[in-house]
Amino acid sequence: MRPADANEVGIAWREVMKRADRPAGLALTRQGVPTYERGSGPTTAEAFGSVEGAARGAYVLAEAVKDGQAVSPDVVLIGTGSEVSLAVEAREALAQKGIAARVVSAPCLEWFEEQDAEYRQSVIPSEVRARVAVEAASPMSWHRYVGDASRTVTLDHFGASADYKTLYKEFGITAEAVAQAAEESIHAAA
Repeated sequence: MRPADANEVGIAWREVMKRADRPAGLALTRQGVPTYERGSGPTTAEAFGSVEGAARGAYVLAEAVKDGQAVSPDVVLIGTGSEVSLAVEAREALAQKGIAARVVSAPCLEWFEEQDAEYRQSVIPSEVRARVAVEAASPMSWHRYVGDASRTVTLDHFGASADYKTLYKEFGITAEAVAQAAEESIHAAA
């Protein structure tokens, strides 16, 4: 499980203890990631969804909004771990262009797969074909979630050594790259 912030770490720990009959691991970052202030519901650009969704493997962290109101997303940005913050930044940049982006935090795809189809559909709606997955790892596990019009902002090679900011910039794992991939995905889905 790759929690995105301190709130998700708490949920992850609780859920791992509940599932003590199965192997589990928590992959935590040393990066200074933001801790998202959770509200009662995503109704404005600043509100974030309930962290309890992390117990289900993936959930809507930030809803798509236009003019301060929740709307159907133009694109779904899916991230895991520290890369969720890049999706949140990209959402803000896309909003400046009038693009409504939903951010999904997916700390554990295996737990998400355990959920019923209705829940999975509520998080990643099939009618929204424009999707972007962002993770500093292989894109292999993401193709089943992002679909044919999608893009991935991922890393398919390893071995470079530097601080994460340098590596992310060098290998294109940035909020700007996520926003650009979102626009490409919207165009491909049209």
